[in-house]
Amino acid sequence: MTTARFIISGRIQGVFFRASAREQALALGLTGHAINLDDGRVEVLASGAGEAIDTLEAWLHQGSPAARVDKVFRENLAEQDLSGFITG
Repeated sequence: MTTARFIISGRIQGVFFRASAREQALALGLTGHAINLDDGRVEVLASGAGEAIDTLEAWLHQGSPAARVDKVFRENLAEQDLSGFITG
């Protein structure tokens, strides 16, 4: 199992980015969260199969149809046992 934290910047709040990220993550069998940060960025924490995390990362670079992703930062973390995938 792999766990990664992504920080995404761009025009990503108010364009269904988090909800779309949740849909992608669940379809890939991942757990974690997608939350707005106070500075306008979004944090995505995902845990699951390494290939699924990589697929999610590729999607994060594109985002939802109305989003404009400028940058995706990835930090690999120690394995975490998370349940579900929440947005906040």
